[in-house]
Amino acid sequence: MTAPRLIVGLGNPGADYADTRHNVGFWYVDRLAAQLKTALAPQAKFFGLAARAGEHWLLQPTTFMNRSGQAVAALANFYKISPAEILVIHDELDLPPGGIRLKQGGGNGGHNGLKDIQAKLGSADFWRLRLGIGHPRTLNLAQQVVDFVLHPPRKDELPAIEQAIERSLQAWPLIAAGNYPAAQQQLHKPVQEEGKGKS
Repeated sequence: MTAPRLIVGLGNPGADYADTRHNVGFWYVDRLAAQLKTALAPQAKFFGLAARAGEHWLLQPTTFMNRSGQAVAALANFYKISPAEILVIHDELDLPPGGIRLKQGGGNGGHNGLKDIQAKLGSADFWRLRLGIGHPRTLNLAQQVVDFVLHPPRKDELPAIEQAIERSLQAWPLIAAGNYPAAQQQLHKPVQEEGKGKS
């Protein structure tokens, strides 16, 4: 398997959006940067905040969500990084809060960030780490989707999302090595299974 060279967290820039559901990709990359002991810094030519950690580039586009591809393509083209060497972390409406799915390729599910990345790269073959935020309908909320993703998670949802980010960070060594099957096996099993056999 191909190890990732570019890890992209999706979100919207600015304090007004920092705590919203749409920014969980930013949350993950912030914590990964801390775990790798590196610091994101503005990189104008890449239209975002970027950091290097060994063979890996971390990126948070500051173009707003629907133009995320501008930042991803700029860095990927500059360093000759192929779509298969890119991992994008984003919020996922089709998974409950705390749900995780790691996959390569596929559609964009109406996610504007993914849609723009696919368009700018001319490929959907990048990897995605999908962090569940739930859907207003399944959570019995009357909010429109656009309003839902631009609000912070409710207090009863946030711990599950935080736990998903933590579990995803624990899987980072497998992902970094390009061992996606092992990372998928670790991340896709229900949370309650992790403690079995340890008592």
